[in-house]
Amino acid sequence: MISFQNLSISFKLKEKTKIKLWIKTIIDKEKHTLGTINYMFCSDDELLEINIKHLNHNTLTDIITFDYTENKKISSDIFISVDRVLENAKKFEVTFEEELHRVMIHGVLHLCGYKDKTKPDAEIMRKKENWALKLFK
Repeated sequence: MISFQNLSISFKLKEKTKIKLWIKTIIDKEKHTLGTINYMFCSDDELLEINIKHLNHNTLTDIITFDYTENKKISSDIFISVDRVLENAKKFEVTFEEELHRVMIHGVLHLCGYKDKTKPDAEIMRKKENWALKLFK
């Protein structure tokens, strides 16, 4: 099951059904199964508070993924700052939706075992994101 919720912001996610099918397809192609993924859309301030409280990081970020995956059954709470996504879309000169989809699938790819802390890992992650984004269209 995949759900979408807002914390204290007003945000309307477009193409919910298509996004759910796309995420499930990526999970299947990565040889995992879907458990429960809860996407929570929030502001920069809310995500910063979560970042400080749970990860001890005092920095803005676009996504925080809490991984509850067991035996390749993907389950998670994924928090996404709509403010950060909007800012990054402008910075990278892409549409808001493209950047949002990239961030959403980035969290799923982490849950499938991909990392991005080293340069080689980040390159693999970016290739996987691009591959997944092509499947959405």
